[in-house]
Amino acid sequence: MSPERAREDGPFRCDATAMEIRIDDSLDDIDWAQVKADLAADDFDNGRSPEALCRSFHQSQHVAIARQGDRVVGMARLLSDGVCNAYLLDVWAASSYRRQGVASSMRFYESLGFRPQPEFWSSVVGTWLDNDANR
Repeated sequence: MSPERAREDGPFRCDATAMEIRIDDSLDDIDWAQVKADLAADDFDNGRSPEALCRSFHQSQHVAIARQGDRVVGMARLLSDGVCNAYLLDVWAASSYRRQGVASSMRFYESLGFRPQPEFWSSVVGTWLDNDANR
């Protein structure tokens, strides 16, 4: 995803508070120290420094950042081998924004071709492992 491209569906309104939340994939202008403080306040901090948290997101294949104005109110990132496995991790929405659709709106699955399965999400391109990335 390019840093300039916002989600196609653009800002959405959260039900409870009618606030505008923008989801994008830009890592520009994020106050990583504030994000770490917000993660710690929500008991979601895993001990990474602000710098390590920044590196984690910059080195991920895809990211989604939820913002209200300049404030980061949610984030998620995706790691992938580019062949057959991907992992969605660090999915977080600030506690005051939970149960309002913020984390759900940051899901990458459908936009990357994944489809729901009975007990998990998966994506198979062509024949299993028969693709350009595996040749």
